[in-house]
Amino acid sequence: MVVDLFAAEIEKNGGVADINIEHHTTKFATNVISRLCFGDNYSAGDEIFSKHKVLGDITSKIGTINALFPLMKYVPTKDNRESRMLEKEIQALILKVVNESKQVGNQKTILQLIFEGAKDIGLDQAATNRYIVDNCRNIYAAGFETTAATAMWTLMLLAINPEWQTRAQEEVQEICQGQMPDADMIRKMKVLTMVIYEALRLYPPAPLVSRESLEDLKFGNINIPKGLNVWTMFLTLHYDQDIWGPDAHVFKPERFANGISGSCKHPHVYMPFGAGARICLGQHFAMAELKLLLSLILSNFSFSLSPKYRHSPVLTVILRPEHGVDLTMRKL
Repeated sequence: MVVDLFAAEIEKNGGVADINIEHHTTKFATNVISRLCFGDNYSAGDEIFSKHKVLGDITSKIGTINALFPLMKYVPTKDNRESRMLEKEIQALILKVVNESKQVGNQKTILQLIFEGAKDIGLDQAATNRYIVDNCRNIYAAGFETTAATAMWTLMLLAINPEWQTRAQEEVQEICQGQMPDADMIRKMKVLTMVIYEALRLYPPAPLVSRESLEDLKFGNINIPKGLNVWTMFLTLHYDQDIWGPDAHVFKPERFANGISGSCKHPHVYMPFGAGARICLGQHFAMAELKLLLSLILSNFSFSLSPKYRHSPVLTVILRPEHGVDLTMRKL
């Protein structure tokens, strides 16, 4: 458990410790999504997601080149060869877990629901396998790295804004009374919700979206032909002073005191989970997971930014701190 790991590190270092929280937030998010997808077989999920992370790092490195020069993906470079090998290994591992789940058949995991959905659609075996693998990988991408990155950014912001750290701690302590947070407690955490919303405004894990034009369009003086991928960097909207005011670059969770709808002049431009028909299906699950992790940390520790911390947001598949987040932590 992340609390026990932090506590052990602090005790080992005489009551205060500099901890890079990247590994811990990543492990927490991995465990949650692995258990959600694979149930009792979550250790297999850890192996799958570990390989998927390596694949994601390779994809982020070669993705731009392959997008600009599509034929490059067929060139047998080291990265392309490793990418294809990982694709095959991940698919084999996922399908192995599916077959094992079918034999047991007593757990309603996400993976089992995906398999049943494939049967309902009436796909052939090859299409069923592709459907299962693609959905599992989407759940990983949407439910693991994004949550871990958001947790790190939120803790970094609380570390440099001690007044909000104190407010969030007091709320958590008042609501939880030393108990493990449950669903009812999490729903009551208004201050923590405001803090997370503001962290998502400043550091949305997926700050751009891509949509394919289904027909020829004209947008102002720009002609958009059918089939073109249109990329939208909505991060610029999250920092637009005409929308959020002159303090748009400042961490101010009170913007969300009246929810998202009361946060700014045009609340529909706040899109950390996307928007429209393709809005993130897991947004409520992600918020609950973030509140659980953050409330556990806030109820047990105080923290400030370590001198080791290097502020280095980097956009790979997601917007994440390139060197993690180093915190100086103490037990409450």
